[in-house]
Amino acid sequence: MSPGIGLMKRRLEKEKDAIVLAISGIAKTYDVTPDNIKTLETKYHDDAGDWYVALGWNEKKAIVKMDSVLGTITEIKEI
Repeated sequence: MSPGIGLMKRRLEKEKDAIVLAISGIAKTYDVTPDNIKTLETKYHDDAGDWYVALGWNEKKAIVKMDSVLGTITEIKEI
């Protein structure tokens, strides 16, 4: 029997962990060096358990959605 989602330990517990994963995802997807990526904003959705990190680089911006329990990127949306 596996524990419910509320009882599972989150892999992305801190804002810093979410930012690092988001920057890594953008760097790989858009072939950008991490030093050129700037964090614009971060949000945590309490009910869904998701992190949202807005990043900017080279006149581009994107929002990265991540599942905090699985520690994975679920969506990258360029804005």
